[in-house]
Amino acid sequence: MIQPTLLGVLGTNEIIIILIIVLLLFGGKKIPELMRGLGKGVREFNDAKTNVKREIEESTTDKN
Repeated sequence: MIQPTLLGVLGTNEIIIILIIVLLLFGGKKIPELMRGLGKGVREFNDAKTNVKREIEESTTDKN
């Protein structure tokens, strides 16, 4: 399995420090909102990816 470059460079300590900084910057109440927004963005990206894939498959079957 190929690891993303960024996560391959960061160790456990660095990730914990980043999470603490995010918690301090945004606070406990803002983090769920941020995660919800991130989830919606990922969901929209996956929907768009699926639609593009379906359109490509439909266009190739129409040509045959």
